[in-house]
Amino acid sequence: MDLSPLNTVEERAVTTEWTLLVDCARTTVDVERLNKSLRQSVNWPALLELAEAHGVLGLAATRLRDCGEAAVPPKIAQELRERHRAQVLLTLRLTAEMFRLFDCFAAAGLEALVIKGPVLSARCYGDPGVRHYGDLDLIARDKDILRLTELMIGLGYDPSVPLNAIHAKKAPGEYAFRHQSTKLLVEFHTELTFRYHPRPIPLERLFKRQSRVKIDAREIPALSPEDELILICIHGAKHLWERLSYVADVAAFVSRQELDWKRVKLAADEIAGERMLYVGLRLADVLGAPLPENMAASVRTDPAIERLARQVLQWLPAAGSAPPGIVTRAIFRMRMCGGIFSGPAYLFRLSFSPTEEDWVEGVEKSRHWLLDALGRPFRLARKYGRDNKS
Repeated sequence: MDLSPLNTVEERAVTTEWTLLVDCARTTVDVERLNKSLRQSVNWPALLELAEAHGVLGLAATRLRDCGEAAVPPKIAQELRERHRAQVLLTLRLTAEMFRLFDCFAAAGLEALVIKGPVLSARCYGDPGVRHYGDLDLIARDKDILRLTELMIGLGYDPSVPLNAIHAKKAPGEYAFRHQSTKLLVEFHTELTFRYHPRPIPLERLFKRQSRVKIDAREIPALSPEDELILICIHGAKHLWERLSYVADVAAFVSRQELDWKRVKLAADEIAGERMLYVGLRLADVLGAPLPENMAASVRTDPAIERLARQVLQWLPAAGSAPPGIVTRAIFRMRMCGGIFSGPAYLFRLSFSPTEEDWVEGVEKSRHWLLDALGRPFRLARKYGRDNKS
């Protein structure tokens, strides 16, 4: 199984660029192989756009730099540096804001954990600026979300979820905050917003198992490596693994982190996420992730895992520009959860668990959650079934 694109006319046009991008995303840099790909006729503007679409521009810039100055045309090298520099500058702003927020949390007696973002980039690539991200993602307790919202408002942020909805116990997809002047985005996730986990997350256990990641000489509270691996696999499954960055992150994470694989399996079992984990590991395996022998055997020999991974690889090159229809999405989600009963139950819960997108503006507090739940399937059908017969 490889990461070759489908045999359509559109995808043949970017085969060289896709192959080069995949080589940049592998866990082990093969400079000779990269240089061989670079000697072919490369559509450089297409490569840059493809790297942006797949969220691996920083990784591609790092890998191509290792090939030497002559490997990339000067104009393209300059464009690559400028785009990567813009990403690094955003990373620095987000990292500085992260430090400021955690100082404020500590002063207020509030706890949070960083997920993805700079922490994941540091864990995967040893550098907070390599991985592409545009916001800060934090985990907090649902009981603290009102105080956190009030604190964020005091720090100059506009909340996407109004206070009256929080008082009404509405549960959004996430609690997003946009700073009024800097426009930086911060998102909080609680035990009630992780809808794509097959079972409720054991939040107190996550806080108890937390670890620290050093960034710029500061230690940042984060998930344990085992819990972070489960989370990024479920996050990839949530987005149907439509970006190469999701797969590259798992591959790099497994390559760089010392993982207790027994704890990984136990953590996956806690939230019934074994199949999502195994699909993520099977995809990472394609990029050369070094899996332990017992884990490699499990992910390579399970026919259900193999079918799901092949399905992902079929639509992966499109970077979400040609999303599967609503029926295909529904079947995929059921199979990702697995089981004759658990799969349909998982899909039913996703289909009828309203988020802020299902709320009617102006009546967030007064409108009963059941009305939001009943309206959700129709919104999803409009969103994902508009451009296809499904």
